[in-house]
Amino acid sequence: MVATDVDGTLIDHSEQVSPRTKAAIDALIADGVPFVLATGRPPRWIDPVVDGLGYAPLCVCGNGAVIYDSAGDRILSTSTLDTDTLAWVADLAESLLPGCGLAAERVGVSAHDAATPQFVSSPEYEHAWLNPDDTEVSRAEVISAPAIKMLIRLPGASSGDMRAILEPRLAGRADLTYSTDNGLIELSAPGVTKATGLAIVAQRLGVQHATLITFGDMPNDVPMLRMAGHGVAMANAHPEAIAAADEVTAANDEDGVARVLERWWSPEA
Repeated sequence: MVATDVDGTLIDHSEQVSPRTKAAIDALIADGVPFVLATGRPPRWIDPVVDGLGYAPLCVCGNGAVIYDSAGDRILSTSTLDTDTLAWVADLAESLLPGCGLAAERVGVSAHDAATPQFVSSPEYEHAWLNPDDTEVSRAEVISAPAIKMLIRLPGASSGDMRAILEPRLAGRADLTYSTDNGLIELSAPGVTKATGLAIVAQRLGVQHATLITFGDMPNDVPMLRMAGHGVAMANAHPEAIAAADEVTAANDEDGVARVLERWWSPEA
């Protein structure tokens, strides 16, 4: 099985799947090898990637909190932070990271379930990137329902520094990671990572971890890089991802994923 992160890994700086990368993935799929996306993105942000691939894979979304069948647009399983934990983390974050804003990512039964507000944020939350799906609500509403992720944003800070301040105080009640160093950290239910999500998919498909190839570039990819038989970091990767990998390939803008896959699945074969 091949599993890859999306942003900074599979897609280039213009958020496209390059022709070379698509051809390499087409070749492995034609050979019957399962191909999976493993991303911090929620299911509602998977459609553009599916369009670029021309293939709808199983997806590990929300840093492992959601298993999503993109072909059938179905949420297969979720792991959530309960409301008591959300409230506790919110209080802790605001005391340790003054001025931070809070947001929560939720899912329903499908990627675009209109009955479930997918993303809600407090008035203090300043986005780290364009998010047209945002619904601004009160702080109380952000923590009023279970969430696959809590996001904490502190403009001007580094995500690594935020993690260093907050993580030691979490007492095992949540897992903390980040996928950008732009003052944004992400919290999931205890023990939930991309690796645990991939383990669910691997079991579902009857795949051994030793035969798994994974690709990633940020700290949220470290668990799945370590679990795989062969973990590959991008040349543009965070030092923690590079340290966790068995190999470093070219950057995402230089078809790094394709360069590795072509060793086993040549598009010309």
